[in-house]
Amino acid sequence: MSAEVATIRGRIFVAFLIMSLITGALGLYATLGIRKAGDLVQRTYDQSLMSINYARAAAADFAKMRAAFARRSLTADAAARTKLDEEIAELATTLLEDLTIAVERSQSDRAIRAGVGVQAAVQAWDEMRRSLETAAASGSAWEGLDRQAGIVDGQIDMLVNYTAGDGFTYRQTARTIVAEEIRFYAVATVVALLLSALVAWLLNRRIIGPVAAASAVAERIAAGRLDDAVPVGGRDELGALLRAMATMRDNIRAMMEREVSQRRSAQALLADALESSHEGVVVVDPEGRIALANAQAVDFFDAGSGQIACGRPVAGLAAAGADPASTVLDPALSLARDGEIRLADDRWLRVSRSATREGGFVAVCSDISVTKEQETRLTQTNLRLDAALDNMSQGLCLYDAEQRLMVANRRYGEIYGLAPGSLTVGMSATEVLGACIAAGNHPGRSVADLIAESADAYGQLRNRLLQELGDGRLIAIETCPTANGGLVATYEDVTERRMAEERIAFMARHDALTELPNRVLLGEQIEAAIAQAGREGGFAVLCLDLDDFKPVNDALGHAVGDELIRAVANRLSACVREIDSVARLGGDEFAVVQRGIERPEDVAVLARRIADVLSAPYALTDHSVEIGVSIGISLAPGDGMSCEKLLKHADVALDRAKAEARGSFRFFEPEMDARLQARRELERDLREAVAEEAFELHYQPIYDLNAERISGFEALLRWRHPKRGSVSPVEFIPLAEELGLIVPLGEWVIRQACREASGWPGDIKVAVNVSAVQFTSARLINAVRDALHAAGLPGRRLELEITESVLVANPGSTTAILHSLKSMGVRVSMDDFGTGYSSLSYLRSFPFDKIKIDQSFVRGLGDSDGSGFIVRAVIGLGASLGMTTTAEGVETVDQLQRLRDEGCDEVQGYLISRPVPGAELAALLRRFNGAQRAIA
Repeated sequence: MSAEVATIRGRIFVAFLIMSLITGALGLYATLGIRKAGDLVQRTYDQSLMSINYARAAAADFAKMRAAFARRSLTADAAARTKLDEEIAELATTLLEDLTIAVERSQSDRAIRAGVGVQAAVQAWDEMRRSLETAAASGSAWEGLDRQAGIVDGQIDMLVNYTAGDGFTYRQTARTIVAEEIRFYAVATVVALLLSALVAWLLNRRIIGPVAAASAVAERIAAGRLDDAVPVGGRDELGALLRAMATMRDNIRAMMEREVSQRRSAQALLADALESSHEGVVVVDPEGRIALANAQAVDFFDAGSGQIACGRPVAGLAAAGADPASTVLDPALSLARDGEIRLADDRWLRVSRSATREGGFVAVCSDISVTKEQETRLTQTNLRLDAALDNMSQGLCLYDAEQRLMVANRRYGEIYGLAPGSLTVGMSATEVLGACIAAGNHPGRSVADLIAESADAYGQLRNRLLQELGDGRLIAIETCPTANGGLVATYEDVTERRMAEERIAFMARHDALTELPNRVLLGEQIEAAIAQAGREGGFAVLCLDLDDFKPVNDALGHAVGDELIRAVANRLSACVREIDSVARLGGDEFAVVQRGIERPEDVAVLARRIADVLSAPYALTDHSVEIGVSIGISLAPGDGMSCEKLLKHADVALDRAKAEARGSFRFFEPEMDARLQARRELERDLREAVAEEAFELHYQPIYDLNAERISGFEALLRWRHPKRGSVSPVEFIPLAEELGLIVPLGEWVIRQACREASGWPGDIKVAVNVSAVQFTSARLINAVRDALHAAGLPGRRLELEITESVLVANPGSTTAILHSLKSMGVRVSMDDFGTGYSSLSYLRSFPFDKIKIDQSFVRGLGDSDGSGFIVRAVIGLGASLGMTTTAEGVETVDQLQRLRDEGCDEVQGYLISRPVPGAELAALLRRFNGAQRAIA
């Protein structure tokens, strides 16, 4: 215990223990005094006062008995007398109970005796009352009864006085005890304060003094006074601290001595290194005097004159004739040739000056005479080589083993129209090709296309490639590998030579890709067939459009698309006779002129043969693809006798074939023309409606299954035509996309939806479907930003829904646009997930906020076709990626319950509500959100 008290913690513990014991003793004594005073108060108020109250109640009961007896004596009614007898008996019982309680609550023997006397007097009065009822009472009997009543009253008054006196006695006793306790507690408090002061004084004496000594020692060590003595402490923590400080002082002193020794050794090594260095080193102090100059510096600047010496001011070097040294060492002068200086003996020095922390500087001088001589020879060689390259008639590019540009002459830039400086040494081959594309030489083509075109030109001993530029010029490219693994390529413009051979004979009347007749030559062939129709019978014009060509071209590239077009042209040419004609109209459109037909069945046979042949798989260079073909047919002379009309009618029949069933053929029918006129009328009405904004938005609620409330609405476009009535979106939305009207129409939908949503509650979102056409440019970003700004709607309340086809068409630019929208706070969801490509790479490349499950899977939840497993997988995928999942097309309670059990976040469909106009949204919100309840 003594060891524990010797520590600071022990002393503090003992001090607080003593203080706690004093406080506890005072509190215990105060508690006992208060309890004693409370007991007296309880006896005074709980016993004395209660005894008085019950004694007075007994007096009141006796008075009532006398009154009831008097009324009985005055009445002659037997029933009344019987009732009064019962009342007197009840009062007698009550009086006896009150007296019993008064006696039990009394606190003195005299009060008890007075209570017994009251009971006896009341009993005597009651017996006298009963005797008066049995016989004719005389006047003296009634007087005796009154005297006995007076005795009863006197006894009751005596009982009241006795109990009141007892209560006064106990009150006085309680006051006396409280006064004594207060005096004692005041004295005890003074004693406790004195003891506390004594404990605090002892604690200060044992702790504060040693702490002050330890603080003084720490200040001396921090000030560097390591030789001062450290006082010896006691056995407590402060003593241990002082001993640790002494040890720390000794360690610091030893470390400083070792550091001084190491610095002296390092200085000696540095001096040796400077003296043996091939670099000249001069140190100048802040006053402008030479503090150090090694032997190499003296060799550079002094030449035995003694000008470069320690302590000599650099300002006087110029006057002393040391011009090179003054140029290098005088801070007021600048070095010649960006840090290079030439000495009198024609040697060249490269000088580097760096400031010191004290305000001076260090000048390091290196002899670069050999390097300067090599640079001079190399410059002359390069000038001669540049002159030879710039005067070549061919362009030239030299690449190293890593395909980085080493040399490109002036003629190469002239051939490809590159601006001066656009090519720099070190550019990769792909960057050079990119510069050529940027200059407009290869419109519609990418770097990958050019690399694929010239892939066989790399790695061969010698290879020649003919490249056609966007302006029609032909460039002959010849490549040859170098010994170091690089490549040298020469470029020659052979346009004029080739154009002289082919321009007139072929290119103007044939397709460049397939070498088939083009539209011009096709027109001439149709005109020739019309002229001979009377002699050789009728003929047919077939317009062909390749199905699924665009996805192949977009996915695999233009080079693969071109190869496919050529393969189609070859197969198509093999399907017809020599008297028939095949032409390419452009893109994936072809035409066939079949001559000498006698009946439509002849054309049908050819159409079926063409469809079968073109639909067979294509084994291209690097890919295997499959496509289809749709065919429209017009017959001459029945469908017209002019080239323009026959092509028009065949094109109308082609549109009908593509609309009804891709991969089929249709003959032109007169009603098709009427249908075409109806379509054109619908196009005209749609253009007017877009210009006049004659549309309206309906909203379908999106229900949050976790919050059990409507969380937002999906905006759905509706068109109510004044004559046609309600036009289905399935009819006019594809037409708007085809006509290019979907962009202004989509922007109107976004503006209108934001404007109406700004009047909704702040936690309700609005979702808008965005067409793939709107993602073809960055115009969508400005449209969304302007709509949010005009409506004052926060970006987090707008949700844009896109389909997977948007990402398939152009994933790079689409992802950039989506990130720009996300930066404005706009939420993005993938609509109809699972019905398209459903590539998980899209979910990885862009962090969607929501995945919408297509209604086809929701409708099949109860079937055995696996829709339930697909829905579960999509919901699990969304939960893993932190994305909300919304199920569309919920129409039954069973579907809703199944989705709720699977953990789906949101639902929408006819079970909740059909799409309604904006005016009805308030009622929907009151129905679902106002009552705060679930829908099922």
